Amino acid sequence: MISDPNSAPDAAGEPLDSYAAIGDGRTIALIGRRGQIDWLPVPDIAAEPVFARLLDDDAGGCIELEPEGEYRIRRRYLPGTNVLETTFTTANGVARVTDALVVGVAGRLPWCELARRVEGVRGHVEFSWRVQPGTMLGTVSPWVEMTERGAVIRCGDVTVGVVGADHGAEDPEPAGTRVAVRGAFRTSTGSRHMLVVAATHDEPLRVPDPAKVDEGIDRTVASWRMWSKEFSYDGPWAPAVHRSALALKLLIYAPSGAIVAAATTSLPETGRGGKNWDYRLAWVRDLAYTVHSLVRFGLREETHAALSWLSRAIRRHGPDPFVFYGLDGAPTSVVHRREAPGWRGIGPVVVGNPAQGQLQLGVYGDVFQVCRSYVDAGNILDRATGRLLAVLADKVCDLWRSPDSGMWELPEERHYTSSKMGCWQALNDAVHLCERGQVPGTGERWAAERERIREWIGAHCWDEDLGSYVMAPGSADLDASVLLHAPSGFDRGERMARTIDAITRGLADGDLVYRYSGVAQEEHTFVACAFWRASALACVGRVEEATRLMDRLVERGNDVGILPEMIDADDGAFWGNLPQALSHLALISAALTIRDVEDEARS
Repeated sequence: MISDPNSAPDAAGEPLDSYAAIGDGRTIALIGRRGQIDWLPVPDIAAEPVFARLLDDDAGGCIELEPEGEYRIRRRYLPGTNVLETTFTTANGVARVTDALVVGVAGRLPWCELARRVEGVRGHVEFSWRVQPGTMLGTVSPWVEMTERGAVIRCGDVTVGVVGADHGAEDPEPAGTRVAVRGAFRTSTGSRHMLVVAATHDEPLRVPDPAKVDEGIDRTVASWRMWSKEFSYDGPWAPAVHRSALALKLLIYAPSGAIVAAATTSLPETGRGGKNWDYRLAWVRDLAYTVHSLVRFGLREETHAALSWLSRAIRRHGPDPFVFYGLDGAPTSVVHRREAPGWRGIGPVVVGNPAQGQLQLGVYGDVFQVCRSYVDAGNILDRATGRLLAVLADKVCDLWRSPDSGMWELPEERHYTSSKMGCWQALNDAVHLCERGQVPGTGERWAAERERIREWIGAHCWDEDLGSYVMAPGSADLDASVLLHAPSGFDRGERMARTIDAITRGLADGDLVYRYSGVAQEEHTFVACAFWRASALACVGRVEEATRLMDRLVERGNDVGILPEMIDADDGAFWGNLPQALSHLALISAALTIRDVEDEARS
């Protein structure tokens, strides 16, 4: 039982800001302040989760490791890593738990291996633990069997092994009720204990040697720190930028190079429910922002893998880009509803996302931004990708006149302003890439149509009475996604400056910002929008204002720097899926944009 009043209660549906994330390039575990793992799909992030108490307190499954009685906690990521360290202090002693999803000698392991090292620091601490498999959101009936290598959990095609060292393992419950593995142990000064959970899907299980896994934790720490050394950023808000980059790295699906939008599904955007989506998919938009940011860090492998994944996905399943893809690069549109109550009973719980199939013109700008960022970093496009971009640029020349669903995946098709700006960005980047010799053609038509789009937006999407770009022609609604087109270069002048002020008046609640007019009745503020406002302020020359805003926004993460999709402006509570790639990307982009504007002003 936690005695720290600032910590999560010992109850179902714990606050979303109580979770830290660890990962291995294939999946992500969410660890609460009581040391409990309430979310872990195995062995892949998009799999049905064996451990999902986050969405189903009764049958979701969890991995618990907690001191007996009252205790206080202090936790942190080990510097430069996504390895979590939690220190538990009781009346009788202090113990330290190190949690990692372990990597191998040659990189990512072909199976999932969760390691929990417990070290006695002072005195003694009584720990109990439990590995309780769930029903994989109501799709299987789990079973625990004893083998010659210890307890094995069967969940459909998933096999989970539980081993350890000095961990006090007990037999599972009596035959006929075997649904958990549990144990208890006492730490002492200098003692060392290991709990290991390994999992495979539709293949044999290699039972780990706990001593080797113990070494693997240190190897994992070293691997993360080696990755962190590749950073070239030493500007303002460096700790928050580095932590967001590490959070983003968790969301890069190593087998393909795809960028996962978030680690979870079905965490609600509001207490009323309904807007509960699966974000364990790869949005082209997120990939574009990721490449643009990581290129500026000098990170090569991730940017190359992301662009390669995207170009292959479009060529294989085109000719037009989809809004998002599965992590293997195949388009997906199936949505399944699961028999689970949801976080705090706020359903529904779904697998999949219904936005597929919409026309979203902004995706074309995203595709070109990925390629431009890659080329401007000194790289060269292959001929197939260059030809693909030429075809897409010609398509944009015609398609920009069509209504679409906009960036926010709205059901009503309209001529959304930010979508037209995205088309302008696509053609602007197409011209640039053509001039660099990366895309075949002359670029004359693209340049001419780019100017027609600019003129059309100026004539139809500006409202002088409001002093703002509006959401769509003839509307008085505001849309925070317009702010993205200050950094894109569409407008860094007076009209964008006035739009920022109008959005501040109409969509902001303190430092936080809603997505568009009227949505405050349906959901909480969208974290990324707040950082977009800071970026836009810098782009129009209001750097001091942007800096003051950023100073406050970087404190919006939880105690270990994780950002969600949404935040309640009244009480600061987290809502929506997390960790959210777009939120961390927006923080990184804002910091880099403000730094670059300051550097330009000094030069």
